Amino acid sequence: MNKTLSIKQRNSVLLKMAELVEKNRAEIIAINQKDLKSFEDTDLAMYDRLKVDDAKIEGMIESLNQLVQQEDPLGKERFSFVHENGLRIENRTAPFGTILIIYESRPDVTIEAAGIAFKSGNKILLKGGKESFHSNKSIVKLWREALKFNSVDENWVEYLVFNREETQEFLKNPTQKIDLIIPRGGEKLIQFVKENATCPVIVSGRGNNFIYLASSADQEKAIEIIVNAKVAKISACNALDKVLIDRQLPNFEGFLKRLIAQLMKFNVQIWGDETTSKFDGIEEIEDQSVWYEEFLDYKIVIGRVEGMQEAIDKINQFGGGHSACILTKSNEMAREFMDEVDAAAVYQNASTRFTDGFQFGLGGELAISTDKLHQRGPIGLEHLVTNKWYVYGEGQIR
Repeated sequence: MNKTLSIKQRNSVLLKMAELVEKNRAEIIAINQKDLKSFEDTDLAMYDRLKVDDAKIEGMIESLNQLVQQEDPLGKERFSFVHENGLRIENRTAPFGTILIIYESRPDVTIEAAGIAFKSGNKILLKGGKESFHSNKSIVKLWREALKFNSVDENWVEYLVFNREETQEFLKNPTQKIDLIIPRGGEKLIQFVKENATCPVIVSGRGNNFIYLASSADQEKAIEIIVNAKVAKISACNALDKVLIDRQLPNFEGFLKRLIAQLMKFNVQIWGDETTSKFDGIEEIEDQSVWYEEFLDYKIVIGRVEGMQEAIDKINQFGGGHSACILTKSNEMAREFMDEVDAAAVYQNASTRFTDGFQFGLGGELAISTDKLHQRGPIGLEHLVTNKWYVYGEGQIR
């Protein structure tokens, strides 16, 4: 493990990196075009994640600058205790050491995730997908330039050029110590990492997010929220997949027709259960396994439920543990729903698209964890640390 860098050194590297990304903006976008032209998959979500444009460059720069403004996450006291014998005992935050990030398609992860890991005092190993190879290599080159400019060992950020078999071997028998692995991608990638890793893994799992419309929902706001959550960015893991409508919703038929019309403006394919599929524009579900599916596409399922408890049960059975929302004017009902639903982020009357490190005030995110250890939901700077006990004595023995 490298000697921990001072906060001044870490911030200087991040500032230089932001400067280099701005300076090389046109080159990064041009190199990204090589990856886009080579991309042969029909996966719309992956293509959207792969693409780098000016907006994504702005996001990269903003992420780095926000990280510089944030407090040092290392050395923070979490607990202190003075033993009756005089021992002073403190628990403080500490870096993990070396973090391996395995990800698909997203060149912005090479900036944002690496930046969060670096600011929190960790060495970063990056293993991107072959579809974003040229983009990632160009960005890592800038990382190494920023490190070198600040007289910091360039190996703090390292890019692994491995195929699947080499990655599998590295996970099983790493040639250097790895303290934590974070896979960001589809379920196949996550399963591959979990099956082969020999150190802790934080899972950034599937979305499959739900919205439940209670009978007291504001119907105009409901349509706006559902459409935003579904179509604003289909490639995001916080996008909406399922809608559950309470059977007691006033003017159920009229509301559903208006919702269908709005979704069809965006060419969203709509499936439904026995009740909702009777309406024009909705196909009946043929396989119930669709309730488990995260779409990352212009697809949605709309079903009808007998009440809030059925909605909660359905979400807990099929949801990905990511985000769930209740639309209701009753704060009491919302509180019960939010307490009982098993998800990393629960909402009342808002789009699930807000489950994001930037939106939650974290200054970006390394991943959105659907695990419960050691951090759930967006993992920001302050979460990418472990802890250490410091014990100060004057000769005490036990």
